Amino acid sequence: MEKILISSCLLGQTVRYDGGHNLRQDEWMLRWQREGRIVAFCPECAGGLPTPRPAAERVGDLVLTAQGEDVTAAFRLGAQKALTLVQEQGIKVAILKARSPSCGNQQIYDGSFSKRLIAGRGMAAELLLAAGISVFNETELAEAAMRLAQLEVE
Repeated sequence: MEKILISSCLLGQTVRYDGGHNLRQDEWMLRWQREGRIVAFCPECAGGLPTPRPAAERVGDLVLTAQGEDVTAAFRLGAQKALTLVQEQGIKVAILKARSPSCGNQQIYDGSFSKRLIAGRGMAAELLLAAGISVFNETELAEAAMRLAQLEVE
């Protein structure tokens, strides 16, 4: 049975920058929980950032807070820990929080803290994709399920 790396905030863990969560209660998520497939992970917490913490956005290769603090090192460390975890556990599919400077797989905020989105990826998503991991966001659960089904027949 294939395991799935899932952003902790999507599982209801209060790890968001503001101390909240992004609980996603969907039939796929509930099924995967029942099957014991889920490996919860928050790259930002794993990188040493506290909860709550200042909001941060990716600006090129850097991650900065609205106050200009460079938190890139923590984001890189969290991304590396995510990669190590999937490699150790043989995980080939990740479902990460959309638009996050760590986890976004298609779009991220533009770094102006004005809620404008641009094409781009968060640091953890980028590293996982480069390593061949299939990365989806919480709006792509059916696609993730299809990828899991493919992996289980290979």
